[in-house]
Amino acid sequence: MTEGLVQSADRAQANDYNSFAEAYSAANESSLVNAYYARPGILALAGDVTDRRILDAGCGSGPISAALRDRGAVVTGIDASTEMLSLARRRLGDDAPLYLANLSDPLPFADATFDDVVASLVLHYLEDWGPTLAEIRRVLRPGGRLIASVEHPFSAYTIQVPRSDYFATTSYSVEWTFGGRSIPMRFWRRPLHAMTDAFTAADFRISVVSEPLPDPAARELFPIDFHDLSTSPYFLFFLVEASATGTVT
Repeated sequence: MTEGLVQSADRAQANDYNSFAEAYSAANESSLVNAYYARPGILALAGDVTDRRILDAGCGSGPISAALRDRGAVVTGIDASTEMLSLARRRLGDDAPLYLANLSDPLPFADATFDDVVASLVLHYLEDWGPTLAEIRRVLRPGGRLIASVEHPFSAYTIQVPRSDYFATTSYSVEWTFGGRSIPMRFWRRPLHAMTDAFTAADFRISVVSEPLPDPAARELFPIDFHDLSTSPYFLFFLVEASATGTVT
């Protein structure tokens, strides 16, 4: 498929987590990339979350929500997949505040509702970060934090579907396989400066840019993949803070 071009039929089917939610959630419970890399990276940046009101934006089946709640946070989850939310409900309980919402649309919360927003591996599904970051900024209190992870430009431009123009923001599609089924997934990759520019344009101050290594506990479980992940970054992690005054309009 030509990079940057996705036919309408592919666009309708791509990234449909409803079609493989159960298999995806089961596989990622103990996978190297998720259980020993992506989730620990987010939780390490979050630090002490006792009594903090946190929005898990793109919560999926709820593993990060559960971990934050176990650490004393008051967590609300949103996701665009009804099946993922069903799994999150099963994990978190009937009283957990979970909402069906798409990050491309206005969020169903009042201004300054949350102390933190976690967006783990979701922004790279979006062509334009501007409206989404503006909404996240709106629902954060002044001084609140956005803790996000995205596909690392190194991986996006050299490993996934190689492309010579690093400075272009382009889409690409890959096939994920679960239970013998191929699932089309579409991502948007952008250079690092485009990410940092988007944060600052949305009234965030960049506090931390992190490239963590996988949890050492995974070394014996995944010896080959552990080495690869320890020498070639796969995700990039950010902690950015909403300005103490003012909001984006």
